[in-house]
Amino acid sequence: MRKLSIIICFSLFTFLSCDDGDIITVDFEFDSTYESCGELVFYNIKSDPYESLSLKITTPELTLEDLLEIDADSTLITTIDISSSNPFNYRAYDSDPSDFFCNDVPPSDVLITNDLESTSGVATITTVLIEDDNDGIPADVEDENLDGDDDPSTNPTDTDGDGIPDYLDDDDDGDNIKTSSESPNYVEGTGFVDSLDTDGDGTPDYLDPDDDGDGVLTRDEENKSQDQNPANDITFSSIGADYLNPEVAETVPATAYRQHTIEQSYEISTILTNIQLPGVSQDVFYLGTLDDSATSNDRYVTPEFP
Repeated sequence: MRKLSIIICFSLFTFLSCDDGDIITVDFEFDSTYESCGELVFYNIKSDPYESLSLKITTPELTLEDLLEIDADSTLITTIDISSSNPFNYRAYDSDPSDFFCNDVPPSDVLITNDLESTSGVATITTVLIEDDNDGIPADVEDENLDGDDDPSTNPTDTDGDGIPDYLDDDDDGDNIKTSSESPNYVEGTGFVDSLDTDGDGTPDYLDPDDDGDGVLTRDEENKSQDQNPANDITFSSIGADYLNPEVAETVPATAYRQHTIEQSYEISTILTNIQLPGVSQDVFYLGTLDDSATSNDRYVTPEFP
């Protein structure tokens, strides 16, 4: 929950003191995530009671896609002056306002019972891109920290030398078998538990370019179908794929790597500073992080084959 506290003197006319009447303190408690609509409104809705916080941005013209145009360091900071063109509002309603923000015409059966607006302050929107190969091994674990820090993006490990660091590479050893299919068996808080090592050479299959130790690279054991997927090349069905069967050592040289999938997740967070609502003064207020399907994406890379 995020809290925005106000002090109410019946008509909400002052924050510091109340000359006429008792002081009543109210906490606006909202979830730590907000949603978005159109070009561009951020809003956070709660029930019991029905309330919302919203930031409408019209100047400059801004879309959600604009906020995904991160810089080379995977970060974008956008600063918006809160004004009459970009107001920040707290509203209370007499019924559920879920359809209030995303419709051209707000529902007529939802009445605003209180509307406080700030036209001053600053909204700082920070976008951070996080990428992962979704292979079941955390990024910081896949980086050997050769430079002594905890940032896998600096001097990262690249086991197969294909130009994609392990923490983004869904096939770490470049054998055309996805890492997640080679049973690395990483358990959070425990580490690797009995990672599959078919040939027992001490190198787990997900890092071993020759999984069965027969002298033929796993990616070159495409004896039945040459499609960059040794998993479906099976000479003896009772044993399984040839790349795991040391008794089959025929070589059909691979000619390409498989396409790699890298998951992208954009974290968009907003902080408001120096907002002034009637009856509310807040130096810093954390609106939260954006919850929107557009902040998740995939990108695809096929490394150059040696």
